[in-house]
Amino acid sequence: MAFRPRYLPRLTYPFRVLGMSLAALPIGVVLHDLQAGWLPWAWLVLSCGIWPHLAYVWARRSADPYAAEARNFLVDSILAGSWVPMMHFNLLPSAVLVTVVTADKVNSGIPGLWLRALPAMLLSMLLVGLATGFEVDLPSRTAVVLACLPIMMIHTLAVSANIYRLMRRVQAQNVQLEEVNRRDGLTGLDSRGHWEDQARRLLQRHRGEDAPASLLLLDIDHFKRINDRHGHGVGDDVLRALAGRMRESLPPDGIRGRLGGDEFVVALPLRPDEALAQAERLRAAVQSLSFPGQPDLEISISVGLASPPATGDLRAWLEAADAALYRAKHGGRNRTEHLTPEVAGSPS
Repeated sequence: MAFRPRYLPRLTYPFRVLGMSLAALPIGVVLHDLQAGWLPWAWLVLSCGIWPHLAYVWARRSADPYAAEARNFLVDSILAGSWVPMMHFNLLPSAVLVTVVTADKVNSGIPGLWLRALPAMLLSMLLVGLATGFEVDLPSRTAVVLACLPIMMIHTLAVSANIYRLMRRVQAQNVQLEEVNRRDGLTGLDSRGHWEDQARRLLQRHRGEDAPASLLLLDIDHFKRINDRHGHGVGDDVLRALAGRMRESLPPDGIRGRLGGDEFVVALPLRPDEALAQAERLRAAVQSLSFPGQPDLEISISVGLASPPATGDLRAWLEAADAALYRAKHGGRNRTEHLTPEVAGSPS
């Protein structure tokens, strides 16, 4: 479903007031030159002075402000079309008026509105032209040219400034959205997709530059028992606490992520012996955690450490770390096991 903002009338109102007010200048000069009667002048007051405020009230009071504002844009085109033959097709103000109202449809963000508005504008030109006899006086004298400058400059700059402001807002929202996509909502660690992208780059640097790299796969011992005994809310507290220890205890250039459930992963730009020391440091830090209101709750983690595989991709690296974690679990838990890819791939 297309986005239909109810606040569209509020955004459009100041630009309609500005555009119609500025358009009244060249129209008024042309009407003066043509020595127009009271009816065109009354139409000028209605279309450029009263209509912008009437359109705003109409849209704001509508049950569907978005649809009402779309209709208002069509009325804008009808009004603009009516002025072209009333000005005897005076070239510059006619071109400016048609261009500005068409650009407004594009800037509104309503799909296809400018195209749907063209027939209404042309029909308005035709009907008013028939009523006025299609009199044509194309040249624009200097006073008319000068009267066109404000709408050409001020309205264009105002719309451009608004588009710039909206673009900056969209850019800021995109940054926020990217940050949300990068983070696990519960723990604040890297999401799986973001973590995998970074880990692949680390693996590529290891292969291309022989940069040190190690992979830790860890999970919480007896996590299901914690949830069953203390509740899932406490289980979430445990996950957040573990994530906090990972941020505090591991090197800042480490890549920390949550794979899902109580399973976490860390890629470190360290040799395996250095990574083993970091894993043990993390394990001790986690074991020292305490939880207010839960004095009997003690947690521990099991860690599997893997060196980069000689061949293979990130999946092979994860499988090696998973095999090491399996050995840590079956070796009594609350410990770290390091398996080389060769050992991890050998039959048990």
